Amino acid sequence: MRYFDTHAHIGLIFDDPIEQLLVCQQAKQAGVAKIVSICNSLIDFRTVYESLKTCDHVYHAVGVSPSEVQNPGKDWHKTIEDSAKLPRVVALGEIGLDYFHKYGDRKGQIELFIDQLELAARLDLPVIIHNREAGKDVLDILRDRLPPAGGVMHCYSEDAEYAERALDLNLFFSFAGNLTYRNARNLHETVRVLPLDRILVESEAPFMVPADFRGKRNKPEYLPSTAAFLAEILEMDPEEVAEAVYQNACRFFRVQP
Repeated sequence: MRYFDTHAHIGLIFDDPIEQLLVCQQAKQAGVAKIVSICNSLIDFRTVYESLKTCDHVYHAVGVSPSEVQNPGKDWHKTIEDSAKLPRVVALGEIGLDYFHKYGDRKGQIELFIDQLELAARLDLPVIIHNREAGKDVLDILRDRLPPAGGVMHCYSEDAEYAERALDLNLFFSFAGNLTYRNARNLHETVRVLPLDRILVESEAPFMVPADFRGKRNKPEYLPSTAAFLAEILEMDPEEVAEAVYQNACRFFRVQP
């Protein structure tokens, strides 16, 4: 079986470039054939991108997360535009709203989110969306601003009703290791109401470690555990589910299987 980790913070697992390379190679040996590396800031993006230049199975997203709303960086628009031209940059993200941590103020977060959605539309890139306790505003904004290339609600945390309301948009829904927690009933219910062709999986490493690896620092190589649990919830063959979500990710990020 092969897997596509659609969201991993490689730079947060290890600072050392050699160890970052090792993490990606270990994931490949575990069947994780492709990874999208995520960074919260543009400075971190450039550092991790350079570290992983030789990993041709690692793709990249570039963007400014809500955590950086008070300091997105000088000329950040141009930095994103220039970075989007680099090989294997496949998305703009992660971007969105986070009302739990109260980064800056809501107005500033919303402006940053909208600016990057418009930039993604100009660059013809899909977006990776962060949503924490901001579901209504995120969905309202996406109804008007989602770029034509679509988006993914990463580390999905809303309920099934919210997902059903979002299905009329060009959105995918990505599930992380918290899907494997037996008390995450809202997530289990959500995957049952979603069409399989709109589901992705992610490690969200080093966070959201699957239940099988509780107590360890999460890594992309643990992703097969999340995919297996997804198949269990759907009562489907694990190989069929793994291949389906792999193909979904390739389609979303527009990369060859």
